[in-house]
Amino acid sequence: MDLQINVFVSWSCYSFFLLQIAHGDMSYSFPEEMKRGSVIGNIAKDLELQTGALSTRRARIDTEESDKRYCDINVRNGELIVAEKIDREVFCGEKASCTLEQELVLENPLELHRISLHIQDINDNSPQFKDDFITLEIQESTDRGARFVIEEANDADVGQNSVQQYSLAKNEHFILAATGNTVELVLDKELDREKQKEINLLLTALDGGSPQRSGTVVIHVTVLDANDNSPVFSQAVYKASLPENSPVGTVVVTVSATDADEGVNGEVTFEFGHVTNEVMEIFNIDNKRGEIRVTAAVDYEATTSYEIRVKAKDGFGLSSFAKVIISITDVNDNAPVVSLKSLTNPIPEDIPAGTEVGIISIQDRDSGNNRQVRCSIEQNVPFKLVPSIKNYYSLVTTGQLDREQVSDYNITIIATDEGSPPLSSSKTVQLSVADINDNPPVFEEQSYSAYVSENNKPGSTLCSVTARDPDWRQNGTVIYSLLPGEMNGASVSSYLSVNGDTGVIHAVRSFDYEQFRSFKVHVMARDNGSPPLSSNVTVSVFISDVNDNSPQILYPAPEGSSFMTELVPKTAQRGSLVSKVIAVDADSGQNAWLSYHIIKASDPGLFTIGLHSGEIRTQRDISESDSMKQNLIVAVKDNGQPSLSATCAMYLLISDNLAEVPELKDISYDEKNSKLTSYLIIALVSVSTFFLTFIIIILGVRFCCRTKPRLLFDGAVAIPGAYLPPNYSDVDGTGTLHSTYNYDAYLTTGSRTSDFKFVSSYNDNTLPADQTLKKSPTEFNDVFGICDDSTEV
Repeated sequence: MDLQINVFVSWSCYSFFLLQIAHGDMSYSFPEEMKRGSVIGNIAKDLELQTGALSTRRARIDTEESDKRYCDINVRNGELIVAEKIDREVFCGEKASCTLEQELVLENPLELHRISLHIQDINDNSPQFKDDFITLEIQESTDRGARFVIEEANDADVGQNSVQQYSLAKNEHFILAATGNTVELVLDKELDREKQKEINLLLTALDGGSPQRSGTVVIHVTVLDANDNSPVFSQAVYKASLPENSPVGTVVVTVSATDADEGVNGEVTFEFGHVTNEVMEIFNIDNKRGEIRVTAAVDYEATTSYEIRVKAKDGFGLSSFAKVIISITDVNDNAPVVSLKSLTNPIPEDIPAGTEVGIISIQDRDSGNNRQVRCSIEQNVPFKLVPSIKNYYSLVTTGQLDREQVSDYNITIIATDEGSPPLSSSKTVQLSVADINDNPPVFEEQSYSAYVSENNKPGSTLCSVTARDPDWRQNGTVIYSLLPGEMNGASVSSYLSVNGDTGVIHAVRSFDYEQFRSFKVHVMARDNGSPPLSSNVTVSVFISDVNDNSPQILYPAPEGSSFMTELVPKTAQRGSLVSKVIAVDADSGQNAWLSYHIIKASDPGLFTIGLHSGEIRTQRDISESDSMKQNLIVAVKDNGQPSLSATCAMYLLISDNLAEVPELKDISYDEKNSKLTSYLIIALVSVSTFFLTFIIIILGVRFCCRTKPRLLFDGAVAIPGAYLPPNYSDVDGTGTLHSTYNYDAYLTTGSRTSDFKFVSSYNDNTLPADQTLKKSPTEFNDVFGICDDSTEV
């Protein structure tokens, strides 16, 4: 909808009026020389905008022709105010219409409104003649009615405020004839040099302003002899074209004029008429040849054309005038200017593609093709320029940003015009990317392994986990913690702890390899972002064995248990298996490799023990001279560093006759102290009673005698040779009992001194463990001396 408002106000009040607003364009008219801060109009009201919208939309006044801003906007109340005092004569010169183009820029969304400011002239300049004194030389023979052209007065104002009329002070010889810009003195009465050689006339120029201003000049007329021809120009109007930036001394145009008189009256000289100071600074004229030359730099962007009045005068003051119009042609001498009007900085890295982050303005003061500009972005960056309104461009994103890859952008915008040769300029826009917590911590390894020896000290360091977070500041600060869990019914936090800052994992307690050999925990790395991101890693803890367990002897039974004795036949030959020491070690690896050694023996050369098997064998044949009672002290050592060991006592009885059994009590007394005497006596009595009863029963039974009776008592108990305690394994070559050997143990229920055992290997002629030998009275007679012939056991 077009809005048209016409307001007419008296100039005496120096008011202004709004001419027209149409399709986003606004026009205001106001007088020149208004003070800074004077109100021109209300833009918010004219655009039907809320007053607060100007501030939120970053309203501002922009100009395309110069960097100087003559008006501004008060965003609080929407008033358009004068920012710089405007002199119409300086800004527009002699132009009838003086218009200043400004632009109102609004953002979010981007809008552009053209503002035309019409500067109205006020009568602030008086008419002025070029010279304060004009000299005319007139021949006395000049006829009545002759006309003499006087250079008109100039008033910097325009319209009604310019020169409107001339008046000549009353005199005897001349009257004034003024038509348009032509001012002439008309000779109304013939001159008489003899009566009056000089005449002074006062010419006044009046403008039409209110209050009216005037300017005067004194015309000095010298009466001469006859010079009746004025110079005549070859052209009334001269036109020339001059490229801007032409070098000093360039001839622009040459004017010429002739005078029909002869001698001094025919000599013509040239000079500028009434011209501005700017013309006097840029051009000069050769008074003899009429050449107009350049004396200073010519700038098309400052002035596009010059109109110069040239005067031709003969030797005695007759003159004529011609007009010279010089058009300045544009040269591509201005590179485009890139201006950053608005910028959002920093920008979050998660903004979507196509988001506007800045507004760029590109200006070129040249004209035509020299003014056409192409712009581009130099680097390969995720931004582009999108044309907007007129010479504005929007800087928008073209893809997803990632601060962890590029945190800052230096965007170079290059603008190139279409001139020949083309000129270009650039501007670098620095843009920072704000961090968003979009990266979880990442561990340097997919999993971690920690190795620790058992019996470690609580608080010792096991390993260290490290996670990296490429985010910035708190988003990249990593905190470590253990994930909740249980192990063997206890919380993992009772086993391990992790330093939240460094990721160093410490042992909370001492570990036991025999309890568990390895376990796994999960460590979480969490950043300090909002919301926080995290990742987990598995830490496997392997516990290595330490030689902290001595070998455990399973057979023979440790001291304090029942007293056991091995029975060795006198007919045993060299290499015969006598017994075996069975031991295990709770440690593992080389710490569980056991070796067996006889450290003390009644007869050192009679028995030997397998280094790794623990088997006790004879080194030589049994002889009659060998003592019946043999005692061995066996040490079992592991292979750890340092080595740990255990010892046991072996009691061997060399005999083929059970009659010698009562003497077994002497063996125990060799090694035991006297405090067991009472127990041994009770045991002997019990055993004797048992044997007496048993003999009476056996006497009633008649059987053939056997050479090697194997089982002496019905109540004998067989101990499987493959027996091992829990958590122990039968490892070949490590000192534990081979599955190919089995031993039977025959124990009485009496005292330790009455315990004995017949041992034989299942490898030779031994009966299987599940069979039992039958016993006849003859066998018992042989054993106790009733039979005549003795049987080998």
